[in-house]
Amino acid sequence: MPIEQEFYARDPAIVARLLLGMDIVRVVEGEMLVCRIVETEAYYGVEDPASRARRGGDLRDALYNGVGIAIVYGMHRQWLFNVVAHPPGKGGAVLIRACQPIKGVEKMMQFRGTNKLRELTNGPGKLCQALAIDKRFHRKPIYVTEYGLWIEYGEPVPDTMVARSFRVGVSRDLDTPLRFFIENNPYVSKPR
Repeated sequence: MPIEQEFYARDPAIVARLLLGMDIVRVVEGEMLVCRIVETEAYYGVEDPASRARRGGDLRDALYNGVGIAIVYGMHRQWLFNVVAHPPGKGGAVLIRACQPIKGVEKMMQFRGTNKLRELTNGPGKLCQALAIDKRFHRKPIYVTEYGLWIEYGEPVPDTMVARSFRVGVSRDLDTPLRFFIENNPYVSKPR
């Protein structure tokens, strides 16, 4: 069962932390692919110097609308998968940066064109390729199963296993570290 929409109706940093250990489920070509979230980043609205909301247009609109909606946009010729998360009247989203393959690994390898398990989903573009997530999911709800992409409850991660840092590849960041990851997990991305 997908995580309910209300889960996402709070501060993006809280959602980013709580998504660690949850499972992305993708149904493609009749097969269920499952990947456990091991790394996330929180983003806010126009007040966040690294937020897509600052650019205006569709992405700003999506960040300020209903929570639990996928935002998929391209960067460096790769798709990135985000989930809208914010308290009422605010804007924000969580970037899913990395996940650990659980089910459907062979299909993920086929989509990625690699047999290197640790390299399969250890970055935001890689996980989108492995799970066949692309622009067709942009602005689709992920708290329902009908689109073949959702996030469901997995295994809660204790605070003792969670590390934080500043966001990856951000030239101007906020004062608070907004990248959350499971410490020592081999599928966490390697920051540049």
